[in-house]
Amino acid sequence: MTTHSTRMLILGSGPAGLSAAIYGARAGMRPIVVQGIQPGGQLMTTTDVENYPGFRDVIQGPWLMEEMQAQAEHVGTRLMYDTIVEVDLSKRPFRLIGDSGDVFEGDTLVIATGAQAKWLGLDSETALQGKGVSACATCDGFFYRGKKVAVIGGGNTAVEEALYLTNHSPDVTLIHRRDSLRAEKILQDRLFANEKIGVLWNKAVERFVDGGGTAGLVAIELRDTVTGELSTLDVEGGFVAIGHHPATELFRGHVALDKDGYIEVETGSTRTNIPGVFACGDVMDKVYRQAVTAAGTGCMAALDAERWLAEVEFEMAEAAE
Repeated sequence: MTTHSTRMLILGSGPAGLSAAIYGARAGMRPIVVQGIQPGGQLMTTTDVENYPGFRDVIQGPWLMEEMQAQAEHVGTRLMYDTIVEVDLSKRPFRLIGDSGDVFEGDTLVIATGAQAKWLGLDSETALQGKGVSACATCDGFFYRGKKVAVIGGGNTAVEEALYLTNHSPDVTLIHRRDSLRAEKILQDRLFANEKIGVLWNKAVERFVDGGGTAGLVAIELRDTVTGELSTLDVEGGFVAIGHHPATELFRGHVALDKDGYIEVETGSTRTNIPGVFACGDVMDKVYRQAVTAAGTGCMAALDAERWLAEVEFEMAEAAE
């Protein structure tokens, strides 16, 4: 068992965690990033990225994360391959134990563990991810300009995604397995008033249909949840919008979470309810969920942590005089 100590311990290595690392390293915090179960975060499974500032051409998600990682290491970050299984945030330094048995101690802790989109769990869905099936309209909607698309879900996220897609598509279908939506009434009113959107009630997705070759998604096979009847909807884009899982189970009972499991932070800040612990990226952001906003809050977390630690150390020095 080895103990690794740092002034800034970062858990998670997506855009939020690596941005925090870059800013933390430049502030002399000598950060350690524990990369977790998915090094690089969700962008490692994203092919074309067209909306990250600074690149006129489409870039690849894994390449972007490799560049961020290289930059973080270049300015002095240590990246550790481990998965945290236990945390102790009751005192400083904060103590995290990895699956390897190694102990990670940080004077400050930045949580950037992200969130995962919920999927339907179909084999055809997995096979066509990035080939017509997506879980993020704001990320991928631009690729479906002028094409017929569908959104699966019935909550706020699904309705918001459907409304957003009308910026690109003249024909959007919302597919919901029940006969009424869970979304807020004001969103439902906007949905029903939009002539570009149609709704299919009591329909569950049986299969995403692959057109073969380079065609990708060409249709969605549906089953009526009342009659069991099968039908087919021709589409070129299918957006699964049934929610997200924030990766916060490890911190339940340690850090304040909201009703959906996201880490609560002070408004306009990345501070959690525990002094010295900060959260950034999709683990605390249920609204935007973009790589660029995750990177922005990662910067905020590093600056918040550095300033907080400087204040604590100044007060300790004054008290010792």
